[in-house]
Amino acid sequence: MNSTQNKSLSDETSPHLGSAGRRELLAWALYDFANSGYTTVVQTTIFSAYFVGVVAGAAQEVTPGLSTLLWSLAIGIANFIVMISGPLIGAIADHRACKKIFLLISSVGCIVATALLALVGPGDISLGMVLVTLSAIMFASGENLIAAFLPELVPEENMGRMSGYGWSLGYFGGLLTLGICLAYITWAKQHGLSETHFVPVTLLITAALFALAAAPTFIWLRERAIPVIRDKSLSNLQVSYARLAHTFKEAARFRDLLWFLITLSVYQSGVSTVVVLAAIYAQEVMGFDTQSLIILIMVVNVTAAVGAFICGHLQDRMGSVPTLAITLIIWIIAVLVALFATDRVDMWIAGNIIGVAMGASQAVGRALVSKFSPTERAGEFLGLWGLVNRLSAIVGPLSYGLINYLSDGNHRLSLLSTLAFFIIGLALLSKVNESRGKAAAISSNCLKTGVQ
Repeated sequence: MNSTQNKSLSDETSPHLGSAGRRELLAWALYDFANSGYTTVVQTTIFSAYFVGVVAGAAQEVTPGLSTLLWSLAIGIANFIVMISGPLIGAIADHRACKKIFLLISSVGCIVATALLALVGPGDISLGMVLVTLSAIMFASGENLIAAFLPELVPEENMGRMSGYGWSLGYFGGLLTLGICLAYITWAKQHGLSETHFVPVTLLITAALFALAAAPTFIWLRERAIPVIRDKSLSNLQVSYARLAHTFKEAARFRDLLWFLITLSVYQSGVSTVVVLAAIYAQEVMGFDTQSLIILIMVVNVTAAVGAFICGHLQDRMGSVPTLAITLIIWIIAVLVALFATDRVDMWIAGNIIGVAMGASQAVGRALVSKFSPTERAGEFLGLWGLVNRLSAIVGPLSYGLINYLSDGNHRLSLLSTLAFFIIGLALLSKVNESRGKAAAISSNCLKTGVQ
């Protein structure tokens, strides 16, 4: 078969970039809207505080420090498992063309585990840790898989914009879920109900909204990938490990992708630290109460959505690397404002700058990895993107916590480690050549299809 015949066959069987209609693109973006309520309610605000204060609180003869450690351990274990399994799942999904099936499994798993968290009450420490770990694993796996659809849905020049739409909807999804939960909490408190009543209900609300908002994804999103014919004497695991080994062996060809993943691991450690510990910093250093923190988080979600939306258009116009450089500078400014904050107004300013930077940096990161990834290995390489995010979610908060512990609770000194992540990340980004990285991905696609 000659090159022309190869190209013709490829056009019939390979993913057709740009062929997705508006309904399908909306269905893809709605998944970000659907799953964001989980992180907002379970990991960032309501259940995390409930676990530390009630499930494993002082009334259970567990010291506050230990309860926080147990929570961190549950999240850390989940991130470690996904860090190891993400590339493998991505490789299997690419090989068998079953991203949508795996996405369904991970989504159902996260929804069910979140709903089951409603059964966790005072003293149910082991059950709570198991369910939180399971839900976090399923959530992160789904995040990797939905990202792997992006190269199949839009052409390379529109990836940034589409990624920005997804992140924007995601922040509004988190805002909506948190708003509904807070409305119920306010009603419950007015009727004299305690945390052991209204927190479980908020978890059921979160699970239900996740399921409802994710439904269009599974109804309208298509699986465009074609299964790869393989040696039946080898198991899927063997084939997947072989593909992963081949990925790392091609480091020279995809050096900009790998260098960007290293860069991402550094600056994303700073992002992860802010996500996990910004509320604690505002509370411990600036004296924010619970109500003020919740309002701040909701406002940050709005500014993050705006940042992701604007950034998606910006990177398609001026390139992903320059846009990301601007974003990291914004991060540095935000952390400096928080570091030298003397009153609550300063923290409100820092919080809103953080929101813009957070939405922008996350949207650019996903899109840039997609641009650097050969289409037929998108799931595999975006699995590496997920691996880096998981590693950062361990390294960043842990570095902050260790410095805070060694400095006898000096949060401002701890924040310097977060600032360092963004400064170093900006320096590393200067080594990434966007044009060369995209050319390497295109070259791989051409070799795959036989195009000369």
